[in-house]
Amino acid sequence: MIYKVYYQPNKIQNPKRENTMSLYVDMDSMPAARLAVESNTEYNVEFIEELSEKALAYEQTTADFKLTEF
Repeated sequence: MIYKVYYQPNKIQNPKRENTMSLYVDMDSMPAARLAVESNTEYNVEFIEELSEKALAYEQTTADFKLTEF
């Protein structure tokens, strides 16, 4: 399953909507996606969204879609 992870670049500063970034991961579950991002980066994870087939197709055509591998 493909998950879109919304995050802040670091854990020190207060979260600001303008600084929110996203990445895409292919994991078996949402907890596995969170664990992978938190254990391999210094990112402050805000939200994780499971992408449906339609949402994935939209992200692939409109966003800078690239799967992140850890």
